[in-house]
Amino acid sequence: MTATTRQFETIASTLTLFVSFELGESSWKLGFTTGMGQRPRERTIGARDRVAVRREIERAKERLGLPGNTPVKSCYEAGREGFWLHRWLVSEGIENYVVDASSIEVNRRLRRAKTDRMDATRLLLLLVRFFGGERSVWSVVRVPSVEEEDRRHLHRELLTMKRDRTRLANRVQGLLANQGLRVDWRKPLQKQLDALRSWDGAALPKGLRDRLDQERERLELLNRQIDALEATRRERIRAGSDEPVLGKVSQLLTLQGVGSNSAWLYVMEFFSWRQFRNRREVGALAGLTPTPYQSGESHREQGIAKAGNRHVRAMAIEIAWGWLRFQPDSALTRWYQERFGHGSSRLRRIGIVALARKLLIALWRFLETGVVPEGARLKAAPRVR
Repeated sequence: MTATTRQFETIASTLTLFVSFELGESSWKLGFTTGMGQRPRERTIGARDRVAVRREIERAKERLGLPGNTPVKSCYEAGREGFWLHRWLVSEGIENYVVDASSIEVNRRLRRAKTDRMDATRLLLLLVRFFGGERSVWSVVRVPSVEEEDRRHLHRELLTMKRDRTRLANRVQGLLANQGLRVDWRKPLQKQLDALRSWDGAALPKGLRDRLDQERERLELLNRQIDALEATRRERIRAGSDEPVLGKVSQLLTLQGVGSNSAWLYVMEFFSWRQFRNRREVGALAGLTPTPYQSGESHREQGIAKAGNRHVRAMAIEIAWGWLRFQPDSALTRWYQERFGHGSSRLRRIGIVALARKLLIALWRFLETGVVPEGARLKAAPRVR
């Protein structure tokens, strides 16, 4: 008897109902089974219909001849529905797992059939294999608490608003460039628009001027909203230094080269709710780990994984460039300059990714142990800007 056969017989003997969810916008596909070698029971219900989920689970137990108190294990792919479904399933006494969709193994054929029904069945079989001991079939998402998830909204809203502001500013610049004109964003926009004239000295056409005024009003509204959010963040940092999470933000702000944006994002997205065991986990969660490819005599590097938190990864690259400027005497800066500083621009860009990974690990150690990165300078009086 093989080890795999014993594992599946163990699953069958424990009488467990396995459930998979394929979540759509208007309907959900549910798959049910008790183990390998059994044709899954498939049902379709309306999206977010919790009463129907309870009903189908009870019907599945009756259909498969299971007692009413049979434990239920379920899974679904992380996506648009977020984590509310996981929290509800756990409250119902169901052991649920949220799965990273990009980690699920797939058939490597050039073209493969895909339907919601097939996805639900595939998830169900992987769930059975997962509890049979094959822990590498997928990666399980660490579900944050409601409070931890709620802390992300402020900086994500700020990022969205700043992207919208850039988009609107580029649109205004494009409309003016079409007329051979431009504005200085350091000066009030309204007065500049009033003073603009076409190449022949004529006033701007009415339709263009009306559109520019609408874009200006949107820009002014976004600026006010951004200022209000940043003021809220400043007050929370100043007033919440005794709170452990905000205390980490204040701790990062003591380092030169680390500002409010980066300190807040690092803590709320990364360091406040994840427990890292080693530096490899830190680099992997940020997607900054290398991906070597080796086959026989062929050896090449495919670049960084990009499998982690994109917000943290983008900020890590930005902070790495700032670290070179504000921490010129640190050991990390010296390492970068010796290895990449005299190379081409492409080599320096490659090196900055390596520096970003090393710096992220150094900041993690700084928060965990209080050990300042070697050679780094602290601010004389940390100021929240």
